[in-house]
Amino acid sequence: MSEGRDRADGGDDADGDLPVTLADVRAADSRLADVVHRTPLDTSRTFAEMSGAASLGLKLEPFQRTGSFKIRGAYNAMAQLSSAEREAGVVAASAGNHAQGVALAGDLLGIDTTIVVPEVTPAAKIAATSGYGATVLVEGDIYERSYEFAVERADETGETFVHPFDDAAVIAGQGTIGLELLEQYPAMDTVFVAIGGGGLISGIGTAVAAADRDVRVVGVQPEGAAHAEPSLEAGEIRPLDDVDTAAEGIADTRMLETTFAVASEVIDDVVTVSDREIAAAVTLLAERQKTVAEGAGAAPLAAALADRVALDGAHAAVVVSGGNADLTDHAELVRTGLHELGRYETVRLAVDDWPTALSAVAAAAEDAGAEVDALERARPTAVDDPNRTPVRIGLAGSGPAHLDEALSALDALDGVSVVRRSAENG
Repeated sequence: MSEGRDRADGGDDADGDLPVTLADVRAADSRLADVVHRTPLDTSRTFAEMSGAASLGLKLEPFQRTGSFKIRGAYNAMAQLSSAEREAGVVAASAGNHAQGVALAGDLLGIDTTIVVPEVTPAAKIAATSGYGATVLVEGDIYERSYEFAVERADETGETFVHPFDDAAVIAGQGTIGLELLEQYPAMDTVFVAIGGGGLISGIGTAVAAADRDVRVVGVQPEGAAHAEPSLEAGEIRPLDDVDTAAEGIADTRMLETTFAVASEVIDDVVTVSDREIAAAVTLLAERQKTVAEGAGAAPLAAALADRVALDGAHAAVVVSGGNADLTDHAELVRTGLHELGRYETVRLAVDDWPTALSAVAAAAEDAGAEVDALERARPTAVDDPNRTPVRIGLAGSGPAHLDEALSALDALDGVSVVRRSAENG
């Protein structure tokens, strides 16, 4: 990690020989002034109390155009192309937010855009990208194959390849979030930012590192894609062999040369969070903030709430980077999040009289104030009593004690037994 960063003068030259400077971020801010939304910074008393911080502000990029921060970097990079480069068009590889950012930037700038996506890309995301005027090509079973195809196409056609993060202009565009944070949240002394390829945190870190006050920059990664900390500690890029996380927006195996050079100087700490902690943060953002966040966008809040960094008396900012979540996936994350928060359980019952017992089970749960999310006959297993019917019930409540009360009420019913709690994780 970086130690003893010199921010004393707060000037444009404080970045030394780094590929991205404060001057670059300020220039991007001017370029983007009439293009992107200045997204809200909402303070949350609830999340401040939960994290132990004196105050906690949420920078809400789900309210940005295209639903994420990516339009900032894409537009800043594409706006600087020469006339000849604009005429040749651009190509990018992405299965999500970068695709839509490049497509919208192309539409605004009058540049033809081609986006290469892997076969697993949901139809809704393809439709959204096409809706901004891009040509979408489906190539490759995974993102890496789409990336290789896009780079080869750029070499063959003369199109400009717009990288999702390892590009100085893209990084500078993402850094405009940092400038907005400094203006919107004068008390801020800590900022949590997700790390995937490193473009977002490199840009934000560049902006806040030159501020006239010390702001701690904390990078957040999922446990299943935690490449940044070992790389920064070693002083060299150490890629992962593979990744495994529900936060697909930050499921990268490594940073690349440009982002690593900047991140090495601007990041103070890197912490990891589990997918279940991310799911809990997704749930809390939906419930308390009325904001749909994708897993990558909720990861920084997960870190703040999981006590990964001491926040006693701190004024912390959390960058919620995007909200382009598939609704089915979001629902599953919310249910997992409720389970993580102790407010949801999937329970296996054994009943004597199916389906007559269903009404009694449902009534008992509802009388206890619990919400019945699912109630269905389960597949018998070798350990089930062959003379009784296995039933799966999903219950939501206000907390563990409330669920205990509801399950005790079910277990007290004639002909009904609670066989196993948390039979599934919802």
